Amino acid sequence: MLSTSHVASSLRPGASLSTCSASGYLPGKSGHCEKSNDPDCCEDGKQYPQYRCSPPVTASTKAVLTLNSFEKGKDGGGPSECDNSYHSDKEKVVALSTGWFSNMARCGHQIKITASNGNSVYAKVVDECDSVHGCDDNIVDASPAVWNALGLDQNVGMVGITWSEE
Repeated sequence: MLSTSHVASSLRPGASLSTCSASGYLPGKSGHCEKSNDPDCCEDGKQYPQYRCSPPVTASTKAVLTLNSFEKGKDGGGPSECDNSYHSDKEKVVALSTGWFSNMARCGHQIKITASNGNSVYAKVVDECDSVHGCDDNIVDASPAVWNALGLDQNVGMVGITWSEE
């Protein structure tokens, strides 16, 4: 399996056009990693890019959709930052990269996500995908319900999408 950063880099639509670049690198630390959605876990000594920004939001912002459970005890970790709650895998919820999360300014907002197959879904922003401490930029981290609504194969784990605020 390819590393998350390698796959995200290869899927990151418009990466060369991005106005956001890595501000540094973080050393990976292994530890407990919930594997229910087959995530790539940090490796000791591997360098992971750090981002403090995300590209500007447009009517069709390009991003990489990743799969995440927001349920207690699953791969999302603690409760969601926006409401300090856990969310069922049946809820259409997302976490946005740090720059897009904008210091909680998008908490509770509905965003429209469109997959390359033409399917779209609205999902509620409930959390941050922390690109300062290890999450790649340009990420919309989505619950299984979002993946199902888009008709996407959860085994893939990462796909190019566009999203907008509506």
